[in-house]
Amino acid sequence: MSDNAILSALRRMGYQKDEMSGHGFRAMASTLLYENGFPGHCIELQLAHTERNSVKRAYNYALHIDERVKMMDWWANYLDGLK
Repeated sequence: MSDNAILSALRRMGYQKDEMSGHGFRAMASTLLYENGFPGHCIELQLAHTERNSVKRAYNYALHIDERVKMMDWWANYLDGLK
């Protein structure tokens, strides 16, 4: 989904520019995942953030899938609990 599609959907749902953005959801997720003890490397991978250290970036292809699945399962349960 493009950034514009997400912004358009938010506006149609009634969110104003100063209330929420697509990036705001990403920031909220990052904050909650860090606060609930998930490893930073998993959070950053899930958000598609790149490694700043160029040597690590060049050699590390780890995806940490098992940890990320657990993290996203927690996230799904958290969101379900908000309904």
